[in-house]
Amino acid sequence: MEIVGDGFIARHLRPLAHRHPGAVVFAAGVSSAGSVSQEQFAREADLLYGTVRRCRADGRRLVYLSTCSAGMYGAPDCPGREDGPVYPRSAYARHKLALEGVLALSGVAHLILRTTHLVGPGQRPHQLLPSLVGQVRAGALEVHRGAYRDLLHIDDAVRFFDALLAATEPGRVVNVASGTAVPVEDIGAHLERALGVVARKTYRDAAGAYTVSVERLAALVPDVHRRVSAPGYYREVIDRYLRETQAAPADAGTERR
Repeated sequence: MEIVGDGFIARHLRPLAHRHPGAVVFAAGVSSAGSVSQEQFAREADLLYGTVRRCRADGRRLVYLSTCSAGMYGAPDCPGREDGPVYPRSAYARHKLALEGVLALSGVAHLILRTTHLVGPGQRPHQLLPSLVGQVRAGALEVHRGAYRDLLHIDDAVRFFDALLAATEPGRVVNVASGTAVPVEDIGAHLERALGVVARKTYRDAAGAYTVSVERLAALVPDVHRRVSAPGYYREVIDRYLRETQAAPADAGTERR
């Protein structure tokens, strides 16, 4: 398959490049869920339009990576389902949903994967977990009280992508997530324990819990989903990230529950 992009997700997809002939995975564009840059949004849209035209010309299937973050599913009356009503709360999510609409009308065989907060080595410092790790290690953590995040390790995401490309009909939209959004306060507390640091905290109020339905994901690829649905999975993701990036002190033991 062809991989469009050279960022965090694209690099982790490279081991699959020899698989799924006839597929083009669009793993390029805006990398920050907090972005409001119209210039960045326009660049991603232009690149996607060109990719759509190429896929239409040669009959390949286009896989687009969208978002199932709180920005997409955080509205109080949003069920978090792929076929349910969606009322995006962020500029980034509105941008992603608009590009999903472009694909739906393009006539190109496509698959839309709405991904959650992916975690793994090689992420940019502004992304969720690298940012939190940097804050805790510096001893000052800004806590978005009331915010929730669903974490998924990049290796598990790649397994999902691989299985879904083999199992999913064109035209589908699938949430790719663990299905459990946890309080950011809990993520910060686990990082403190793992790093052996008690950080000074400042608090900002934020949006509350949100739902990401993984019923479709679990039905399509049950064996892969079973691994990420275990209780405490988010702590495993954090611990693994710290080991992989050598962010944890060599003698620090992480608490496992």
